[in-house]
Order: sequence, then structure tokens, then C-alpha cells
Amino acid sequence: MFVALLLVTFLIALTVSFIVVRIFSKPIDSILHRIITDDISRGWSAYLRFAIYVTGISSGVRIWKLERYITPSSYEKAKIVHLTMSRWILEVYRTVIGTLQGIAWMLLVFFIFALIAFVIVRVFELKRKQ
Repeated sequence: MFVALLLVTFLIALTVSFIVVRIFSKPIDSILHRIITDDISRGWSAYLRFAIYVTGISSGVRIWKLERYITPSSYEKAKIVHLTMSRWILEVYRTVIGTLQGIAWMLLVFFIFALIAFVIVRVFELKRKQ
């Protein structure tokens, strides 16, 4: 049952990450193309998509939370938590929210640095026109 839960959470995190990559591909490509006018912007865009997948999966599939289903807690009279339908639903929900939360933080950092880079590029463009 644990292996099935691990596989399901991985697939959910992968699917959510895929959807986010599809939604943000064009904005990321256009931002990077605007900041980095060279062909290297495509490489950075591919790396950022890879980073979204890694961040999403690692944030969504929380191994330390799933361990409680196979090992008892360190408390004296602790037992292994049983996987019920309610726990499955809770883990699926945690996976979706964890994936989105991890990706949101990563994209926030990216967009902050992209905004700073855009301002710098814009200032140099305005100086060049004068």
C-alpha cells in the first residue's frame, strides 16, 4: 500500500508540475528572451522548466511525511499509521498543495530577479538612446 501511495503522489506531483510548466512556458520564454537577447535564453528557459519539475516533485512528494506509514514514531507506545481512504485523500491534497507551493516560491524568486534584470536592461537601453 505504501508503494502505491508513493507512486500516486509522484505521478500527481509530476502532473501538477507539467501543468504549471505549460501555463508558464510562454511568459518565461518571453521574459528570458527580453533580458537575454542571445540564443542562450532558450537554454535558460529549458533549465527553468527542469527546475520547475524538480522543485514541484520534491515539494509534493514529502518522503519524511510518508515514512510514518512504514515506521513507527520515536515515541514509546507509537504505532505505524494505517493508510485509510481519508489518509489517501489527505496525502493527495498535501501533494497538490505542496507541489504548487514549492513551484510558486521558485517562480517568485525567478520573477524578482527577472524584474531586477529587466530594469537594468531598460536603463542601459535608455542611456544608449540618449
